[in-house]
Amino acid sequence: MIQNITVVGSGVMGRGIAYVAAAAGYSVILTDVSEEALHKAKEEIVKIAEKGLAIGKLTNEGFAHIKDKLVYSTDLKEAASTVDLIIEAVPEKGEIKRQVFETIEESAPAHCLFATNTSTMSPTEIASYAKRPDKTIAMHFFNPVHKMPLVEIIKGLETSEETAETIKNTAEKMGKQTVVINEFPGFVTSRISALVGNEAFYMLQEGLGKPEDIDKAIKLGLNYPMGPFELADLVGLDARLNNLKYLHEKLGEKYRPAPLLEQYVKAGRLGRKSGKGVYDYTNNEKELIEK
Repeated sequence: MIQNITVVGSGVMGRGIAYVAAAAGYSVILTDVSEEALHKAKEEIVKIAEKGLAIGKLTNEGFAHIKDKLVYSTDLKEAASTVDLIIEAVPEKGEIKRQVFETIEESAPAHCLFATNTSTMSPTEIASYAKRPDKTIAMHFFNPVHKMPLVEIIKGLETSEETAETIKNTAEKMGKQTVVINEFPGFVTSRISALVGNEAFYMLQEGLGKPEDIDKAIKLGLNYPMGPFELADLVGLDARLNNLKYLHEKLGEKYRPAPLLEQYVKAGRLGRKSGKGVYDYTNNEKELIEK
């Protein structure tokens, strides 16, 4: 039974996962190498919790859990030593994930399960960084974690059925709906989302229309909740580019990143987190923080 969870990485996804886990009653340690990053994560978690309580999305009990059951640490080895599940939520780069898994492998108790929050990468490959492939799986949460209802659960080649079932139950206790699928690059959602988002950048590059008009057409014409540029700015253009590069390498030419997307990333236009992506958020701080 999962009772204690460590989340590795306090960025947008990591802090979101820590939030929903603590709100569900799990004891959670959120870890990062940076005290500053943890301080920022705590501020954002408190904002989300206070807003959730005010609008009725979070119960008083859930709010109390977030205050009492969520702690912050820069000591990854210590944070890994007493928990039942470790969820890694670091950037989508194999070398970084390898370093994390090698570190937690040394400290985690024998019964501990390992989950990687990846949107594209192979859980089998990531499991090779550890010595417990049967206890390793992918949990693909979506941004913003506290609002998006789905967790994609992806089994690696050697992931046990017991691990998959335990992770499914854990995600559902967090209030999520789940799909359990077998491994293939991009899984279900990222393969579709990456194609739509990349094609939108090609359209913009070709002068087909303004970003807001392309977004509007997709939202109203295809019943998407967000346009591809709104979504790219939210998840980060650098993250979108990394995913496309990985899918291009694994699945071929149709995932080749649009040159305009690469230009934006080189220019530091990474989306909401940098204040400017496809859209400019620098003069609208309230929108940047709350949406």
